[in-house]
Amino acid sequence: MVETGSYTTSNSAGASLPPSSDRLLYVALIAGSAALGGFLFGFDTAVINSAITGVQDRFSIGAGATGLIVSSALIGCAVGAWFAGSLADRFGRVRTMQFAALLYGIGALAAAMSFSAVDLVFWRVTCGLGIGLASVTGPAYIAEISPAAYRGRLGSLQQLGMVTGIASAALLNYGIVAVAGGSANPLGPFGAWQWMLGIAVVPAAIFGILVSRIPESPRHLVSKNRFTQAREVLDRIEPGAAEERLGEIRRSLEHEPKPRLRHLFGGRRTLLPIVWVGIGLSMLQQFVGINVIFYYSATLWQSVGIGEDAALLNSVVSAVVNILGTFLAIALIDRVGRRPILFAGSIGMSTSLGIAAWCFGYSEVIDGATVLPDPQGQIAFIAANAFVFFFAASWGPLVWVLLGEMFPNRIRAAALSVAAAAQWMSNWVVSMSFPSLSEFSLTFAYGLYTTFALLSFFFVLKFVPETKGKTLEEMG
Repeated sequence: MVETGSYTTSNSAGASLPPSSDRLLYVALIAGSAALGGFLFGFDTAVINSAITGVQDRFSIGAGATGLIVSSALIGCAVGAWFAGSLADRFGRVRTMQFAALLYGIGALAAAMSFSAVDLVFWRVTCGLGIGLASVTGPAYIAEISPAAYRGRLGSLQQLGMVTGIASAALLNYGIVAVAGGSANPLGPFGAWQWMLGIAVVPAAIFGILVSRIPESPRHLVSKNRFTQAREVLDRIEPGAAEERLGEIRRSLEHEPKPRLRHLFGGRRTLLPIVWVGIGLSMLQQFVGINVIFYYSATLWQSVGIGEDAALLNSVVSAVVNILGTFLAIALIDRVGRRPILFAGSIGMSTSLGIAAWCFGYSEVIDGATVLPDPQGQIAFIAANAFVFFFAASWGPLVWVLLGEMFPNRIRAAALSVAAAAQWMSNWVVSMSFPSLSEFSLTFAYGLYTTFALLSFFFVLKFVPETKGKTLEEMG
């Protein structure tokens, strides 16, 4: 008997194999452990949304500094994602995920103890480094550890982890504010906002512990000539086909050229058209303003006259809607196809965003406070959550699916790194600019996001290929 992480496998001849359901459960457990990296990103997104009012009060900062604090983690995400591939190849997928958990845990704890806004920005960047490493390494690990028949569904665990993390943090932070009476108020020896930031060390620790108990990727083991260990892992995942899979991995590594950025360029030193499509998808996914909802919804609702408790409860509702939309996307993606779902999402997003922009035009200042009157207040809340649902059921998960499918094998890794970098930076631009845009005009801000949602429809119509039912080899 051979120990593989915390799970026991058998590689002796004639040994009995567990039933198929047990093998699938085993793979689902180790894939779910890796997908907790997505949970960290979602958790961090909701944490800063809930804590930002307390942070503003503690450090007496304006719109520009608020945008920097919220978006600073994304700078770390971009850097972490950029180096994740090389670190995972050198040290292994498991070690890289352990390091990601450590970075995020340290960053979360230190951010809660920050003495200044500058200090907080630094530790938010540290959190982002961990998230960026996990955001690339986790999906890569899941793809490499999953049997082909289940790879799509297991790969969706990463997106499910994100939306679950958002909902968990939103609910937890709502409870903290309810007890403290506000994110700027004290709760025991610390401020409520400090508890919100610091509590993120718990999922970081759970992630670190769980990924320490899963086996290394067979592909990485073969790349390091650790064939016996690779065979043991494959025996547990796909018994009866381990030798065949081992041979396939060895042959692919022997003949697979290492992708370089220069391979993304065609004639006249311009990027290949398919790479531009990937960049466009990534940028439009962010420019519709989805992360405004998850980073700023609490302060957004407060800015139009809704109390902090009610604003955080609205954030919880949005997080639950996000989960429901993601489940719908998972159920439909292989039945309906990619393009029809993206079309429906673009129409739904542009409509709901347009309605929200119209509602915010009715906000008015009464006794020095901004108020959104009825029925526009209720309509704006419904429209915002409709936008979250349409995004979660379409552009949220499907962009990541397309980025994994649409690039030819010879440039897939390099093209993905460029598209992912474009996505992180677009997220940063939206998150950094929203506080200033909202001070200028919420109607203008949401009108801008509506415009990008409309553009997304025509972008898919003109440029995005349908990948349903095609093998990865057919994309070349």
